[in-house]
Amino acid sequence: MNKITRRQALGTTAGALTVLGIAGATAHAAATDSRAAATPAGTVDEVYMGRRIQISPASGGGHHGGHHGGAGTPTVRIDGRELHVMQNADGTWISMVNHYETFADPTSLARAAVRELQGSQLAPMQMGGM
Repeated sequence: MNKITRRQALGTTAGALTVLGIAGATAHAAATDSRAAATPAGTVDEVYMGRRIQISPASGGGHHGGHHGGAGTPTVRIDGRELHVMQNADGTWISMVNHYETFADPTSLARAAVRELQGSQLAPMQMGGM
């Protein structure tokens, strides 16, 4: 009879786990790629903590007529209501909800706003003079 040593058993187990890990990573990459293909670049449509976050890439002449942020500012909505966002000179993002806290990207900013709102709705922002 051939006895399997502990080292051989561990080597076989490690090899099997490696193969499973590669297969899992490949399946995950395929799923991620198919989702990315279905959504235009820069677009987010997700439910976070029961709230719907939608982010659309910037279009044309800038957000709110171009008075903040310029042409590169995306439109961020929480439950269909627009969250006013601005990009800082260093590339970070702020919003009317988290005006003194910066975020690396609009998605992180929107999720933080959802947490801060604690179930409240966004109020419309009044722009312009009196």
